[in-house]
Amino acid sequence: MASMETSKSQRASSAKQTMDGIMEISKILNTGLDMETLASVVRLCESGVNPEALAHVFNELRKESASIKVNQS
Repeated sequence: MASMETSKSQRASSAKQTMDGIMEISKILNTGLDMETLASVVRLCESGVNPEALAHVFNELRKESASIKVNQS
């Protein structure tokens, strides 16, 4: 039982280290994604969503958001 808990703890620690690394890369690339959004993106990619299509959706959403902000000003 303790072995299973240790394994689970190691997996959680490894997952956190991986997400921390991905977050650092995201900051370097100036993506503007927060940890929660980035985690969602990673889960989508792990589920088989095409990363390029996902990036395209994010870019379109950013354009729309900027357009809405300009129109509200």
